[in-house]
Amino acid sequence: MNRRSVIRTLAAIPLVLPVRALTQGTRRAPMLKVNDFGAKGDGATLDTVAIQATIDRAAQMGATVRFAPGVYLTGSLFLKSGVTLLIDEGVRLRGSRSLEDYASIRTRVAGIEMVWPAALLNVYQQSGVRIEGTGVIDGDGKVFWDSYWKLRHEYEPRGLRWAADYDCRRPRLVHIYGSSDVTLRGLHLTRSGFWTVHVCYSKDVHISEVTIRNNEGGRGPSTDGIDVDSSQRVVVEKADIECNDDAICMKAGRDSDGLRVARSTHDVTVRDCVIRDAAAGVTFGSETSGGFHHIEISGLRILGPTPIGILFKSARTRGGQLSDIHLRDIQMQNVPTIFRINLNWNPQYSYANIPADAGNVPPYWRVLATPVSRAEGIPRLSDVSVHDVVARGARQAFDVAAYPEAPLRHFRFERLDWEAQSGGHIENAADWVFRHSSVRTADGGPPVIRQSTGVTGL
Repeated sequence: MNRRSVIRTLAAIPLVLPVRALTQGTRRAPMLKVNDFGAKGDGATLDTVAIQATIDRAAQMGATVRFAPGVYLTGSLFLKSGVTLLIDEGVRLRGSRSLEDYASIRTRVAGIEMVWPAALLNVYQQSGVRIEGTGVIDGDGKVFWDSYWKLRHEYEPRGLRWAADYDCRRPRLVHIYGSSDVTLRGLHLTRSGFWTVHVCYSKDVHISEVTIRNNEGGRGPSTDGIDVDSSQRVVVEKADIECNDDAICMKAGRDSDGLRVARSTHDVTVRDCVIRDAAAGVTFGSETSGGFHHIEISGLRILGPTPIGILFKSARTRGGQLSDIHLRDIQMQNVPTIFRINLNWNPQYSYANIPADAGNVPPYWRVLATPVSRAEGIPRLSDVSVHDVVARGARQAFDVAAYPEAPLRHFRFERLDWEAQSGGHIENAADWVFRHSSVRTADGGPPVIRQSTGVTGL
């Protein structure tokens, strides 16, 4: 056979590559079932050891961890790099009610670094982790809520309101700490003992399509929805939230400890979320010490009974530079206060004073009570844009105040369409510009402007 005939013959042969060659690079990760490692899923047996053993083995293989339908009672679990935790429909991870089932770890809690119980699910100093599915992660947190209210009742008469949140140990639901390339998607998160999703000291985190319901079976204190804390390149989208504290919150450390760490929250995008019930729809603070910048918030629907739509809060000991913040395309219905800035927020909580008769106190009490000079402690907020916001059924449009030595600078409001009973008040503002905006009030009056300069267009 001559060369030309060989070429014609080869051309006529169908090209069939081995299956291995065709699928190389796109093969699905191996699957490991927790049930094969001894997990019962009967809602009564503590399955922590079996589930963690599955995760540890999966980390060696880059595998996906799955569950047969059932209720898996568990303490703290630690995801590892390269692992996907898949929680399907019909699967419920339910947190233990015993605090001893949650490992103690070094972390940040409410703005200070300290030892605290681990969350139910932890991504702790890992990378390339996925937590996905349509199942349920249930903190079963009422026992922790009750312990908190009991301690608050004991502490408040003693002037220790500020210490209650740190002394009452409560596990979070999902904690992403010191990690990168993490996805949390599609799950139903409920009854967290403390904050629901806490992203701290992390980067490249994507949270999407989660449903948060922390008011099932009661209203849990401090059950924030999603907290982004001294982290960067974080996306939160298509979340549906009911909780009893801030729904979506930017944080960056508290007082002397936050100023020592000095890590900002930046390059964060929040979009297309629904807040049905919370202390506030989108919140900046009160932990502001490391500062915020380049934050983009858009496409929110905030519904009453949520009392505040957009909230900035801090304290005179917190410090921090807050700037380059953009909020747009937001709709509010029956939210009493549309826009609030309070930089002297909740003094009983914000300012720690150790009683003289306190005796031997934990080290973190002294951290909380470390003095911060006024020059360093006054937070500074500037360069904020708010546009394309529609609000109906509000009680007041603005409730805004800062400090005379640190006015709120360079705010831009465009295409506001607000209806409220009153305009409220704006204090300590400098260079606030309103364009193409309508703030209609039942009493017919605009917001009261005090101790401000350059507020135009209202």
